[in-house]
Amino acid sequence: MKVVSVCGISGSGKTTTIENIISELCRRGYKVGSVKDIHFEQFTIDPVETSNTNRHRRAGASLVTARGLFETDILHQSRLSVEEIIDIYDGKYDWLVLEGVDDAPIPTIVTAHTHEDLKDKWSDMAFAVSGRLSAEIDEYMGKPAIDATTNIGELVDLIELKVYDRLPNFPPECCGACGMPSCGDFAEAVIAGQRHRKECVANKGIELHINGKRIQMVPFVQQILTNAVLGVASELIGYEKGCDIEIKLTNHHLSEQAKYSAADK
Repeated sequence: MKVVSVCGISGSGKTTTIENIISELCRRGYKVGSVKDIHFEQFTIDPVETSNTNRHRRAGASLVTARGLFETDILHQSRLSVEEIIDIYDGKYDWLVLEGVDDAPIPTIVTAHTHEDLKDKWSDMAFAVSGRLSAEIDEYMGKPAIDATTNIGELVDLIELKVYDRLPNFPPECCGACGMPSCGDFAEAVIAGQRHRKECVANKGIELHINGKRIQMVPFVQQILTNAVLGVASELIGYEKGCDIEIKLTNHHLSEQAKYSAADK
């Protein structure tokens, strides 16, 4: 899955830009999800304290789901990190478009009214300008300015070119296999054209999913798991070098097996 964020101050054309991006990506045959970051302390999707779902929450349910005739709303009892939110979409969508998310190393389009606004919102993850100011300028800091209301095809062409498959975002001390100080630094280098997405060695050739959620693994853990699986599989009839291997473990089944084994002793 590929993830792109659009950031800018209120009224700068941020939501209009996102609407056009989503529409064009869908027109091109992609399955698209979206996330809006709301910077308002009192925000809640269920503000009525006497509502049934609010009563569920106050009773202690950590995850509440409201299922209506035409929509389903899932309410978490805490603020999720950007990575946790992206995990919900990963594997199910081709693209995820974020609005207002600027606290993660994600390729970003910046919208603005003025050059001063643009300067305030600019980051090393920015690769384009859009929104109101893009109708007045052609570029900023060497990056193109493209008006999503008049040139959405050109803007999405650029998005397809610049935005890469989702990168991991490990703490700095956990990997470093790419030679960069952190995953964020590597992401910035990819956006700048100094590195390539394929140079990230994390999760290459092996994936681990727990309850449908893909688990990011540093290269050291990947190698341990790969060696363990290949060590067993290579001794079995049917194994061929270079073949795909898939293993599925069900904890309930494993627990039952352990119980029987203990009873036999």
